[in-house]
Amino acid sequence: MKKIDKKKIEEHIRGILEALGDNPDRPGLIDTPKRVANMYAEIFLGLAYTNDDIAEMYGVTFDEEDIYTEPGSDMVLMKDIDIFSHCEHHLSLMYNMTVAVAYIPKEKVIGLSKIARIADMVSRRPQLQERIGKDIAEIIQKVTQSDDVAVIIKGEHGCMTTRGIKKPGTKTITTTLRGRFKSEEALYSRLMELYRS
Repeated sequence: MKKIDKKKIEEHIRGILEALGDNPDRPGLIDTPKRVANMYAEIFLGLAYTNDDIAEMYGVTFDEEDIYTEPGSDMVLMKDIDIFSHCEHHLSLMYNMTVAVAYIPKEKVIGLSKIARIADMVSRRPQLQERIGKDIAEIIQKVTQSDDVAVIIKGEHGCMTTRGIKKPGTKTITTTLRGRFKSEEALYSRLMELYRS
């Protein structure tokens, strides 16, 4: 686990306030650098861990040979997992984000809460929405040992809605498909039908 240097964050936030022309010593701002450092340590906690670390932290699986008697024939889909992240280009908020994760179990299933925890931890980095999907898929593959994983993410981006083009309500949808979700049209159609239901 890497350490997040809160003292250095405080120094830089103070410098940003000065560069903006404000006085970091005025009563309303005096504790702002420390507050921002604590907030950044929380919202960017995912930077402290690699994908392998996250797989190890949340890699609790259950052997369910009695349920999955025909490996590769069933699908697990968890959807509407709420996350937020920050765009790595502007550090602006990516919000109203929901994640759906699907996989085809072999003999192991991952605890449902762990899927949500993986999505949450991956999002706690400066990110691209596409990379969030890639990272979640990679971790789910490591944990479940399944090649067949899909991740669908829908969200709004502050860099689109509050600056630049300023188009509130614009949503971005990304899909990350691995294994049979990528190669079998019927499986992909079934996934999308369940996702939309």
